[in-house]
Amino acid sequence: MADTKQTKTIGEHHVAAELARRGWAPALTRDGLERTDILAVLADPDNRRMVEIQVKTARGSAWRSISWPLGSKSQGPSQHEREYYVMVAVPHDLALPPRNFVVPRSHVAAAAWIEHMNWLTEAGVEPGKRNAPVERSRVLLSTFERYEDRWDLLLVDESEAPVLLPEHYRDFAQEERVGLPPGHAWHSVLPEW
Repeated sequence: MADTKQTKTIGEHHVAAELARRGWAPALTRDGLERTDILAVLADPDNRRMVEIQVKTARGSAWRSISWPLGSKSQGPSQHEREYYVMVAVPHDLALPPRNFVVPRSHVAAAAWIEHMNWLTEAGVEPGKRNAPVERSRVLLSTFERYEDRWDLLLVDESEAPVLLPEHYRDFAQEERVGLPPGHAWHSVLPEW
């Protein structure tokens, strides 16, 4: 079993290196700074953009088996337009590189809620078989596939970022049995995707 602190360290340093390769000046924050693992400033004199990034790292033996735990803190509303997650998938096979999924915070919150509530209320499941609270939500790698290596999303504010979640998640967001997390910005206007 992988050491979770080591997995977290792998992800954060990997993301910092990827940001630096792309012209960002990343700074790892101290443990205890909630919601932000990396502060990054675009090293462009004409565009001094700063973003906050939370890194979530998961390991697995097969890509399809990788998922990230995204509890209630991950499902809270964004505090501003420049909050992002980078979901890092680290394979056990060291010959394969990590995969990166760059996702605006509000998209992560919606995905975690939708995926869990759909699983919890899915038709045909025997009552009482699924009862984990939304705080125990896990999101599959396949949910974020269209965000893979979308480092360009860091250059736009959250409200301008295209929603790249699975298309059927939009339908789930409008269903009473699934919906969206409390306080989510999409309650007022659900974007197209």
